Amino acid sequence: MEQRKPRYDTARKWLIFWTLFIGIGAVAGGLSMIIDPSGKTLHMDGMLPYFRVLPLADVLFRDFLFSGFALLIVNGLTNLTAAILLLRKKKLGVILGGIFGVTLMLWICIQFYMFPLNFMSTAYFIFGLCQAIAGYAAWVRLRREEQGTSR
Repeated sequence: MEQRKPRYDTARKWLIFWTLFIGIGAVAGGLSMIIDPSGKTLHMDGMLPYFRVLPLADVLFRDFLFSGFALLIVNGLTNLTAAILLLRKKKLGVILGGIFGVTLMLWICIQFYMFPLNFMSTAYFIFGLCQAIAGYAAWVRLRREEQGTSR
């Protein structure tokens, strides 16, 4: 049986945490928007006017249906897939986990453009950064382990 270094295990566990945290939250939020596209259930209906700055706003952003599917796919299912791969100790999980942290930061940059500065967007940008850092740390430590170095 393969023995893992504690530093890799620590980084991998943090990456599992972030992929599950972001993935579960995005699935819940995305499904909520799909179930109630008006946004009233989540008290988001007042945010729809901010979507007018986006291309195709009159077609895609009349309600939260498109946003719900986008959130579900882009940040939900992707992160849960990475989490499953990480739990199965697959190298691809490490790579995807880090990439999906960057994806979340890009997603939030769109929100920074659309919405006034707010706590939630800022917090999730930081969460994405933490996920990307955990992914990078796990990747570096895994590569060192594969190369036989213990730095």
